[in-house]
Amino acid sequence: MDEKDFYRLLGVERGASDEEIKKAYRRMAQELHPDKHAGDKEKEEKFKLINEAYETLKDPDKRARYDRFGAAAGPGPGGYSDAGFGADFQDLFGEVFSDFFGGGRRRPNAERGADLRYDLEISFDEAAFGTEKTVNIPRTAMCEPCGGSGARPGTEPTVCATCNGTGQVRFQQGFFSISRPCSSCRGAGRVIKEPCAECRGAGKVRKTGALTVKIPAGVDTGSRLRLSGEGEYGERGGPPGDLYIVLSVLPHQIFRRENDDIICEVPISITQAALGAEIDVPTLEGTVKLKIPAGTQSGKLLRLKNKGIASVHTGRRGDLQVIVKVETPTRLNKRQKELLEEFASISGEDTTPQRKNFFSKVKDIFE
Repeated sequence: MDEKDFYRLLGVERGASDEEIKKAYRRMAQELHPDKHAGDKEKEEKFKLINEAYETLKDPDKRARYDRFGAAAGPGPGGYSDAGFGADFQDLFGEVFSDFFGGGRRRPNAERGADLRYDLEISFDEAAFGTEKTVNIPRTAMCEPCGGSGARPGTEPTVCATCNGTGQVRFQQGFFSISRPCSSCRGAGRVIKEPCAECRGAGKVRKTGALTVKIPAGVDTGSRLRLSGEGEYGERGGPPGDLYIVLSVLPHQIFRRENDDIICEVPISITQAALGAEIDVPTLEGTVKLKIPAGTQSGKLLRLKNKGIASVHTGRRGDLQVIVKVETPTRLNKRQKELLEEFASISGEDTTPQRKNFFSKVKDIFE
């Protein structure tokens, strides 16, 4: 067989239509694609030849030149690629690869729906332990009466006569073949003569739907939850977009968060700090007993293990950091003042080592 007989290479007659040539090429390209025959040089050469054949026969000017002079005449003005990887190759093989990898064919210019964002406020405790929330999301959805076609029920869109259903029109500019969306059908490949009364030919309608969102334990302000396929409706048969729930955690009355630890400032009296005590401190699950050592200073940090927030990644809980704040008494009565004055008079420097150390440094500076 003459390797340069492009019609025989594609298995079509010389009078074959453009559609017959395209179908023959797609069938052979799928059979001979290098991904199916890795390392098979003979198949690779045939694959290049059928691409060269299609690049020539799909273009009216190149086909006429080939019919008159044969392949030996060369590419001529506008050219055709020896390797066959012209501008149209990507467009055509978008369909081939979709079939080859199991994606199925999609409508011309199918577009994925837009992603949506929803800001959701939750409480501190809901973030710590997880919860479920119901949210109402306004979004586009498929028009049910017309099944998304945009045509009046009982009718169907017709193939666009301008682009023959491809959604693209092609024109030659210098050495390049350029395509653009068809202006007659706006890239849909179909024309709606009798629009659906519900969606007015759009194939989609605006709806507000309720969704249940599961919020895992350990989330924080700025955490994002992705709900796949819950975004806007896809155009022309494309997949829907995703919905992103962006969380904002409200502040707690007594706790603040630092990574997976929670921090709580607990006031104690002077006597509790000086003599030591056992006090009740709050946690996420309720109060627990905490021992205050004698001589505890204000600002002392005491840690309760595994009383913090569970990590959203590992599930391990952080700690509860208790910061002790020694409270100075106010509104003292006469007897209380007398007792404090007596205490001050009998107290030596040994009872206030931090004060002694501080003023010793001050003395060194100014002497």
